[in-house]
Amino acid sequence: MFTTVSNIWKVEDLRKKVLFTLFILLIYRIGSFIPVPNINKDVLNMANQQGTDLFGLLNTFSGGALFHFSIFALGIMPYITSSIIVQLLSMDVIPKFAEWAKEGENGKRKLAQVTRYGTVILGLIQAFATAIGFNRMYNYDMVVNPTTATYIMIALVLTAGTAFLMWLGEQINEKGIGNGISILMFAAIVSRIPQYARDIYADQFVDNSQLFLNIIKMVVIVIVVILIVAGVIYIQQGTRKIPVQYAKRVIGQKMYGGQTTHIPLKVNGAGVIPVIFASSLLMFPITIAQFWANRQWAQWIISHLYYDKPIGMTLYILLIIGFTFFYTFVQFNPQQLAENMKKNGGYIPGIRPGKPTEGYLTRVITRITLAGAIFLAIVSVLPVFFGALAGLPRSVQLGGTSLLIVIGVALETMKQIESQLIKRHYKGFIHK
Repeated sequence: MFTTVSNIWKVEDLRKKVLFTLFILLIYRIGSFIPVPNINKDVLNMANQQGTDLFGLLNTFSGGALFHFSIFALGIMPYITSSIIVQLLSMDVIPKFAEWAKEGENGKRKLAQVTRYGTVILGLIQAFATAIGFNRMYNYDMVVNPTTATYIMIALVLTAGTAFLMWLGEQINEKGIGNGISILMFAAIVSRIPQYARDIYADQFVDNSQLFLNIIKMVVIVIVVILIVAGVIYIQQGTRKIPVQYAKRVIGQKMYGGQTTHIPLKVNGAGVIPVIFASSLLMFPITIAQFWANRQWAQWIISHLYYDKPIGMTLYILLIIGFTFFYTFVQFNPQQLAENMKKNGGYIPGIRPGKPTEGYLTRVITRITLAGAIFLAIVSVLPVFFGALAGLPRSVQLGGTSLLIVIGVALETMKQIESQLIKRHYKGFIHK
């Protein structure tokens, strides 16, 4: 590992990309502590000292910026929600979007632009809801001079912060290493770990008569977390290789084809995207309900749709499974894959080209995706049960969702770094 890290600094281009990414993350972390104007800091500090856990998962995804009500309080969740909507509309719901989705890079740029506009619109809605909801939650003492003009200014600042984060993520994509949005979310989650460690220490080890029992309990939790991490890595790396044989073709005086290759189908081809999508979609109605927090139906949404409640957890699991299938079949279209194989003279041994190949690929992808989706759902909710059994403070929100995102982003980034090193004949993290 140390040799690999040393090799990264030997490659000038890769070194610049890593340093640029770290610089962007530094900007992100600084912005997480810059407060929004017209906010009563004393009320926020008092609320944070009391350990309020409302919207704890969103606070984790924003790196603590939400409870500080900083310019980055919304994080990149509006962008993720906008991405979900645009991708869903691209599935033949809006013909123009579906047409753009098939146009290659040019179409992707158009859809990316629509996603940006959607991010700003959703950011404004969420910013108003967050400002009004937090002010009501803190007995109308958080916002100084809570007039319409003040709420508009706060909403514009929060939306501008989200737009800036979106731009930072795009800069990482172009000049840095890894997926920009995922890297920002990774940094936000990891930045909360020291605070969680302090909360657990204060709750379990300070002035506690059951110190020995708590030590045993923490050791068991650490072992469980290690096993979960190992399981996530095992599933994320697992692939099903489908053999493909290409027939020999004579073109002019040259012979082409005749080789045997394979199609690598990952058990979890969607990565952590379904978890991020499900979290974002589940939190959106809760945020909107803050507009009418004093209404009974809004209170019901806030009380029941959170992911550690039975109804919220059930919806969360269903959303993860649904998005896993959706995103996997967006990436691996069996029909298109079968057509391309047929055009190039390829076939799966024992399976006829065309429709039979499409049906076979669909069955295989469905089976392995089901296993991956169930695994994602279990890992996402399992730490919730362990946290409740262990009596951990509710301010600790490093659950399965956060673990999946951190591990998934780390693996993908390591693969990108490794591919850059292998190009230059260096060994990477994964292959030795």
